[in-house]
Amino acid sequence: MKTKPIVALVGRPNVGKSTLFNRLAGEQLAIVDATPGTTRDRIFSSAEWNGLEFDIVDTGGIDPSTSRAGREPLSIGSADFIEGIRAQAELAIKEADAVLFLVDAISGVTPADREVAEILRKSQTMREGKPWPPIFLVVNKADSQNLRENAPAFYELGMGEPYAISALHGTGTGDLLDDLVASFPPQEEEEEDDSIKIAIVGKPNAGKSSLLNRILGEERALVSPIPGTTRDAIDTPLVYDGLKVTLIDTAGIRRRGKVEPGVEKYSVLRSMRAIERSDVVLLVIDATSGITAQDTHIAGYIMDAWKSTVVLVNKWDLVEKDNQTMQMYTRKIREELNFMDYVPILFISAKTGQRVDQVMPLALRVQEERLARLTTGQVNRIIQEAQSLHAPPSKGGRALHIYYGTQVRSDPPTFLLFCNDPSLAHFSYMRFLENIFRKEYPFTGTPIRLVLKARR
Repeated sequence: MKTKPIVALVGRPNVGKSTLFNRLAGEQLAIVDATPGTTRDRIFSSAEWNGLEFDIVDTGGIDPSTSRAGREPLSIGSADFIEGIRAQAELAIKEADAVLFLVDAISGVTPADREVAEILRKSQTMREGKPWPPIFLVVNKADSQNLRENAPAFYELGMGEPYAISALHGTGTGDLLDDLVASFPPQEEEEEDDSIKIAIVGKPNAGKSSLLNRILGEERALVSPIPGTTRDAIDTPLVYDGLKVTLIDTAGIRRRGKVEPGVEKYSVLRSMRAIERSDVVLLVIDATSGITAQDTHIAGYIMDAWKSTVVLVNKWDLVEKDNQTMQMYTRKIREELNFMDYVPILFISAKTGQRVDQVMPLALRVQEERLARLTTGQVNRIIQEAQSLHAPPSKGGRALHIYYGTQVRSDPPTFLLFCNDPSLAHFSYMRFLENIFRKEYPFTGTPIRLVLKARR
């Protein structure tokens, strides 16, 4: 499997990062609004240009107008604002294969642009005599010829040739993308590895490294650590109950140190490659803060990558509880992760070891479910039961009819269903159909694909 390059969109608020993100992704994923700092929704997606696939990350902007509890609103020149964009830019430089630095053709060069440029320039490392990763200066909102002629003013930032584009209309994006994909490092095939890959992901300070250390302390684990496989992710091969396993720790094994300020929203950069390489993902949630928007962002990427998942609610020892607390937490997590209601939830404490001994057995059981196969007879019985329980949707007097189906692959389980017209299918009916499949076999923690195909 090839590892896709990561492209990070960086810049001050309201320069059009989300608009460009949506254009590259080909769909409306990020929220776009004229108010600075409104990027709240999905911040990652896949894109393709000239036959090359890559992942894009919209890092959002640091909102200078956001009030925090007990503190004054940030100003553009404040130390907190500068620290925020520094953390954002440095992480993008560290994790991405290329950076698109966006500025605004209408506003011209601003002090905040100069700050971002300086941070990016200082954060670049040298690789084979050239700065890395490459940074592309993108002058957005150049919707008219007059505004495009203003682009040379941005040479002042010292970031090379400005690319004048309109993310809204697509003007100039072709030349930018041509040079962007040409800058990517060779996409090498990863070495064949038949171990079960389990990634530990989550927002900073959720206890990922503590969990890894506790797991490795189990008597049945034989450890041979190999660091540095994917940037800051560290692979730890081990044998667990006779099975070859690779634990992928996105925080770094046995590492201590403070979490850099302002990077929680952007920790998805570290998680993306680890998720891509994994079979099962352990999504670690901090019980003291509850499930957050960053947790749901990461969960969304796990689902988009079709990976199996176990949700681990860590630091459970720090929560004051009664006999209803666990049910309340479970209900809240189910509400926030309603798009993946098939995942098991385990309440643990990496510090005290509470239920940590259940983590690996549960992850390996989820992996078994990922590889499960149903017979063609089972599949067709499920289809018949579903259509008898709930009449398929219809449109324009025509009703969907599924004739037969079969499982065409596992990892993840994928079912090909032959029907009269796939366009007649409705999302709600496909969810109902998935639930009927899970009634026959639960596929615990594992997404299943239902692919409709017209029978010729």
